[in-house]
Amino acid sequence: MEPKRIAVLGSTGSIGASTLEIVRAYPERYIVESLVVGENIDVLERQMREFKPRLVSVENFEAAKVLRNRVKDLDIEVLTGIDGARICAVTPDTQMVVSAIVGAAGLVPTIAAIDAGKDIALANKEVLVAAGELVMRAVKRSGVRLLPVDSEHSAVFQAMAGQRNEDIRRIILTASGGALWQWDKQKLHKATPEQALAHPNWAMGRKISVDSATMMNKGLEVIEAAWLFDMPVENIDVHIHPQSIVHSMVEYIDGAVLAQLGVPDMRAPIAYAMAWPERLPLELEPLNLCKLSGLNFYPPDNERFPCLSLAYQAMQDGGGAPVVMNAANEIAVDAFLHKNIGFMDIPRLIQEVLEQIPTQSITTLDEILYLDSVARNKAFNLTRTSKFKRSM
Repeated sequence: MEPKRIAVLGSTGSIGASTLEIVRAYPERYIVESLVVGENIDVLERQMREFKPRLVSVENFEAAKVLRNRVKDLDIEVLTGIDGARICAVTPDTQMVVSAIVGAAGLVPTIAAIDAGKDIALANKEVLVAAGELVMRAVKRSGVRLLPVDSEHSAVFQAMAGQRNEDIRRIILTASGGALWQWDKQKLHKATPEQALAHPNWAMGRKISVDSATMMNKGLEVIEAAWLFDMPVENIDVHIHPQSIVHSMVEYIDGAVLAQLGVPDMRAPIAYAMAWPERLPLELEPLNLCKLSGLNFYPPDNERFPCLSLAYQAMQDGGGAPVVMNAANEIAVDAFLHKNIGFMDIPRLIQEVLEQIPTQSITTLDEILYLDSVARNKAFNLTRTSKFKRSM
């Protein structure tokens, strides 16, 4: 069997690093064609020397200059910016693109890869949140496979295998609850970035960890699931599951509930997407149900964590609402991480941006990117007003 040639968008993040662990374990099955990062050139240089990709791209132009000087001994071209990421995603020999860039930055190269006929292992929620209709139309037109990497969507994908969509009653996405799910509302107002980042189960990037703490991560996953599985958003529920053992469930019209269980390790869903329809033997800790003290499930508290409700409402409003919501959230999370706004200001800011930018129909990538830019500017300006600034 010829090895599969892959591009990894976001290779220095947690998903990208785990993807390369699988490549390292199965060098006879996978070859790295290209790597794309933001500005972490220290880690990228080590990856370049180990995996010898043909191309890499660095979003930050100054960082790319430094990297070129460091790797003069390597026959690897260093590209920059969004165009560099797009080129890396569409190289002729690439067969699969692992889309793991955090945020809307992954949108252009991922859609380009789909249009170029590449299979996608999708870890970037924002691609479907911002451009779900556009992406799914491109997938159908190109005839490529769009395989979910998020543990929740991978679980749903597995639980639906061999079943008929018309027999599904609802999808149940599980949520760890993040670092703060048991805090009362008064205490949440005083939450610091360090506290929000202290996820109890998963090792994730800073932005995703804060999204987990606000429950926006689960809101994005609800929208993503609606597109991935062609499911009305009202048929997708969320349960808090602190143990992160049941990764999600599908309930059928006869009352049967199929669940996928496993230890919380992202290498499992990544490997499943990369090798589908096969499964790879992985050196992971086996799940020992006898040692578990219990599996608990709770309804989400929308008053303490309103971001989840904002996501449901944005999907129901349709048009550009999810684009606006996602852009505002990225700006709000960044402002919180820099201690410019408080934790509970994140949903307040998103709500304000959604109210100030009317819902509109969007049909092209250019329209999505323009609306994304407008929403980011609006959100950024709001973080500088007395209504939000330093209200921690």
